[in-house]
Amino acid sequence: MNELQFFIAASALFFAIGVYGLLSKKSAVRILFSIEIIINAASLNIAAFARFTPYNLGDAQSVTIFIIALAAAEAAAGLALIIESFRLRGKVDVDEMDELKG
Repeated sequence: MNELQFFIAASALFFAIGVYGLLSKKSAVRILFSIEIIINAASLNIAAFARFTPYNLGDAQSVTIFIIALAAAEAAAGLALIIESFRLRGKVDVDEMDELKG
């Protein structure tokens, strides 16, 4: 198994773990972490292909850094929403959050 296949396998494993967490968990915090794992799997895949292609793919590394910055912003906004929901309702269970009142 060469190095590119190792990175692709690791990325597929991270993606599968993220999808499993996204579909099976009911806590909003765990769903947010699952989304982060999926984003990191995509970022790992882009960086691996940028590293192991014979072409100069410096743009792919820039895209990876941009994805990491977007993931950090998404985590901050998601945690802010989760904290506000917990403050108002006292729970972060996604199944019980069915109201869209202000």
